[in-house]
Amino acid sequence: MLRLIGKTGLLTLAAAALLAVTPARAEDASATAAYKDIQATLGSVPDMFKTLPDVAVAGAWAEIKGVQLNPNTALDGKTKELMGLAVAAQIPCQYCIYFHTLAAKANGASDEEIKEAVAMAAIVRHWSTMLNGSQVDLATFKKQTDELLAAAKAKSQ
Repeated sequence: MLRLIGKTGLLTLAAAALLAVTPARAEDASATAAYKDIQATLGSVPDMFKTLPDVAVAGAWAEIKGVQLNPNTALDGKTKELMGLAVAAQIPCQYCIYFHTLAAKANGASDEEIKEAVAMAAIVRHWSTMLNGSQVDLATFKKQTDELLAAAKAKSQ
């Protein structure tokens, strides 16, 4: 009986400790710092960030700033925005299409490159539908793809 009371007491103590933890609040330093950095970087804080719970603002901003807005990544800004547009066209997301089209142009994309990015998205969607719907054997597809690419490489040398 003493062991049971000891375990119960320990569980009660652990539960009380968990309940004593203060949840993050809007005044949380990480959210405040993120909003200040967004303002400094973009010139304003778009409403899209305000749709997030305060505990998510810093992480969301770090993701955007660390990849999308970072000029020191493997992909240049134009390529990232064209990819964003292609994905946005498939989701579809009118907000994302609008943003990524303008951002791609701001990063030097031509109207023809924008059309091509959307066309590539459409081609991938088309063939994904055909391959998945027809239940093409994945192992066979991979083997044939490897053979095609090896032949193309050999031909180019």
